[in-house]
Amino acid sequence: MSAHRRSDAIKADDAAAVETVPATTSKGGLLGTGYSEWFALPIGMAAAVPIIHFDWYVINEETQLAAVFVAFCVTLYTQGGEAISKALSERSETLLREHNESEDAVIMAKQCQLDALKDTLLEVEHFEAIHQLRADSYDKLNVAGRTKPLYDFKAQLERTLDLIAQEEASVTEKIKAQLLAEATSDVSEQFRTSKALKKAALNAAIATIKGGANAKEDPVKGAFVKFFQDKSSALTKTDDGTEAKEQRAALVAKINSIAKNEGFYFSFDEAGKPKMNV
Repeated sequence: MSAHRRSDAIKADDAAAVETVPATTSKGGLLGTGYSEWFALPIGMAAAVPIIHFDWYVINEETQLAAVFVAFCVTLYTQGGEAISKALSERSETLLREHNESEDAVIMAKQCQLDALKDTLLEVEHFEAIHQLRADSYDKLNVAGRTKPLYDFKAQLERTLDLIAQEEASVTEKIKAQLLAEATSDVSEQFRTSKALKKAALNAAIATIKGGANAKEDPVKGAFVKFFQDKSSALTKTDDGTEAKEQRAALVAKINSIAKNEGFYFSFDEAGKPKMNV
């Protein structure tokens, strides 16, 4: 593009120079007389005869060489001048076109470089946005870091309470099954060895079948009720809390084992009181 501008500027300067040339008053033609240049040929021939005859001008080898050189130059100019001019013009146009193409390629490369630099500026903005997003994420993680231990502590407490409830339910079911088995064995032994109880149970069954006012209290039910009453009284008199302590110690050991394996924030001492580990 710069070559195009320079060529246009040169043409403009040439045009300005042509316009500024002052006008001449010459009539043209032979020596400015206005006659045709062809009149120079007979005049030259007429003048050449006395000049050569009287040896006013001696034609030697230098003159002949100069004449041959002039004839060569005239012939070359008139016959091959146009071809040479055309070849030089084509070469100059080719050089100018190649130069313009090279300049266009350089301009395109510079434009690509400029676009790359603009993209680099955009990358800076992108990195700034990423940095801001990272900072916001760290702030949110800090808030979550302060809140998460509370949720973990709550989950650990719920896990401990569920475990205590399961253990209490398991112990209760074991005691119930044990008492029921013991009561069934005791009542069965009483009815097996006592004829009075057998007779009373038979009479109660018959009265129940007959119904009405003759129905009597079930001796089997009474035997079970009496067994549980006697059992409760005996446990009240003999219970010193040893069994409850053993059960509590087993429960505390189980909870502490889970707390240690799962990294709880707390554990229990031998008395069953909680203590913080962190």
